[in-house]
Amino acid sequence: MKRLLSLTLAAALLAALTLPAAAAEESQDVRLAKVTALVKEALALDTEAYETFRGSLSEELAPVWDLSWEGERRSLSVSALEDGTVVSLSRWESRASAPASNEGGFPSFPENGGAEDRAAAEAFLARVLRTGEAAELSGPEGASSLGGSGSAWSGTLVLNSLPSPLHYSIRVEDGLVEHFSRDVPETAAIGGVPGPEAAASAGEAEEALAGTLKLRLEYVRDPGSAKAVLRYVPEAGAHTFLADAKTGELIDLTELEEQLRLGYRSAAGGANAAPSAKAADTAAEEAGLTKAEQEGIEQMEGVLPKEELDKALRAEGAYGLRGYALTGSSYGVEPGKEGAAGRFLCTLRYARTDGGERLTRNITVNAKTGAVEGVQSSAPWGRERKLTEEAAQKKAEAFLKALCPGRTLELYQDAAYAVPIARGQDQAPYFRFRFARTVNGLPFPENSYWVSIDAADGSVYGLSGGWDEDADFDDANGLVSMETALSAWAGTYEAALAYRNVPQKLTKAGPAQAKLLEQGLEYYYALRLTYGLEREQSYSGVDAKTGAPVREERGAVREPLSYDDLAKSPAKADIEKLAQYGAGYAGGKFRPSKNVTQWELVALACSLQGTALEPEAADKDSRENAYYSAYRLGLLRPAERDDNAVLSRADVVRMLLDAAGYGPAARLGGIYTCAYSDKGSIPAEGLGYAALAQALGLASGTYAGSRTATRGEAASMLCRVLERAA
Repeated sequence: MKRLLSLTLAAALLAALTLPAAAAEESQDVRLAKVTALVKEALALDTEAYETFRGSLSEELAPVWDLSWEGERRSLSVSALEDGTVVSLSRWESRASAPASNEGGFPSFPENGGAEDRAAAEAFLARVLRTGEAAELSGPEGASSLGGSGSAWSGTLVLNSLPSPLHYSIRVEDGLVEHFSRDVPETAAIGGVPGPEAAASAGEAEEALAGTLKLRLEYVRDPGSAKAVLRYVPEAGAHTFLADAKTGELIDLTELEEQLRLGYRSAAGGANAAPSAKAADTAAEEAGLTKAEQEGIEQMEGVLPKEELDKALRAEGAYGLRGYALTGSSYGVEPGKEGAAGRFLCTLRYARTDGGERLTRNITVNAKTGAVEGVQSSAPWGRERKLTEEAAQKKAEAFLKALCPGRTLELYQDAAYAVPIARGQDQAPYFRFRFARTVNGLPFPENSYWVSIDAADGSVYGLSGGWDEDADFDDANGLVSMETALSAWAGTYEAALAYRNVPQKLTKAGPAQAKLLEQGLEYYYALRLTYGLEREQSYSGVDAKTGAPVREERGAVREPLSYDDLAKSPAKADIEKLAQYGAGYAGGKFRPSKNVTQWELVALACSLQGTALEPEAADKDSRENAYYSAYRLGLLRPAERDDNAVLSRADVVRMLLDAAGYGPAARLGGIYTCAYSDKGSIPAEGLGYAALAQALGLASGTYAGSRTATRGEAASMLCRVLERAA
């Protein structure tokens, strides 16, 4: 079979090479033979071990061949362009079965630390990337990960030494590339890759782009407090602009992408269907309770039955329930703050049929007071609108005035709705408005209501949002000007030159654009050399009183640990190895010679799950959480907790092996022996643990199980356990 496959490919390739130059078009088998030979050369493939081969072709923007080899206990799939450029690879090879691992909660160190895998990935990329293309295998942010198998990288490709929007991913296992995929300009965009030369300067582009920035003055919550302070924040939905690097022309990227999306909708038939009634009912059912639970809640003091709630809603004309039938209800308890019980809520589900179209409306109320908390509706898009937007807004304002009298609310304009037709909003069965709380004449959008009005009958189609009475508002005195704020905001950016995907109006220049035009599209992405505003740090706005940009807090990153007290410790290498993976103690001190307590071993073991603590400084909640994790790991049982107990070497061995899943085997009696010099002093119940400790390298020479263990010894033993799968 392999011989026949080779001869078939060779014959087809020979025929391709001997075709006359004037041949109008090559046959499919000749094209397949050519691309197969190019791919094998590019990847240095030896395919003799495979028994079957198939090739298939898809031709959208550019021809892409899918090549597939199959053999006993192995397979290989490669996608490639006609010129042999590899677009993706997927490889599977059966490996000898590894011994069954234990079922403990501990992870393990990566098998080769990633060095062999990185070298293989770099060599592979050198083969498949084309002239002018590059990929940097950046390491993950923060500490390395435990428990992983193989190594993986992903990122964006560099074109002509400039960043691009083209992505790649690669995964390597034991030095063998098992997965690779990349974007190529031929299938991701039209027009190829422009040259890297920029005629406009970065300074000119930065000045022009800074002029497009828009801010809004409003109250925002100061993180971690009830204080609401004044900030200049980015205008919601404001358009994003780029500057063409060749001409300096400003490009409204948001507008072009709207045109592109509009074209996609048109090509797909313009479907903006409302969710089906079945889907809406299913979602509501999932949020509800069983019939028995509903009946139990209805019997609770103060909780109103659904019949009474329904009657109250029908009496309020704003909800437009005439003709709607009550199809179901569900009671539930809203989550409260800090673990406290929340409010009882009831969702009543309604439906009716109008001209063969199914309409639904779900209304959530406070089950004890009947106060409406939210409204959700569904109706087909494209229904006749009998209200104007102005009339709908007046109805929304009147509804909110009745719903929450005494609250100061004003319409909160959102620039995201600046292109309503492109967004398809003219087909929506509703008009949607947002009203924000105002204080000192300025909005506090955290306290907002979204109200949607049915465009056919003026009823309330949707309601969501909330109000927090606890907010403490800063005064509005001594504010910097908008001009000052914009200058500070612009100063956080710099103009960066890069290739970017920019929608481009299609013409009939070339077969790819012609195909897209035939599909009903008017715009499609093209790579364009542009300047864009970028920055390394993230900012949320500008302080309205100081004029300083406000840094945005990011989630904590698991950073590698480091210590300055390991110089003379025999456990230095092991402690530093753990530290590379974020495992150890926080605070910069390990104290390797200190006798280890139960709490300190718990903190060390639980750091494997992502949170390193400083044992001496940990608060009560952190300590409780760590012990809870230790119980789940199997490190100890709740009845064995004794935070300050000093552990022996045998204690540490037993706890670590139990957590790693070796406990049941270690407790088997009468089957173990060991070669320690002091094996005669090891009690019978501890012999299994001692023997396994010797086999895994936790101890050697002298067991010294009764001797007090140090922090450094505990770290070394933990290292040996984590190396068990290597």
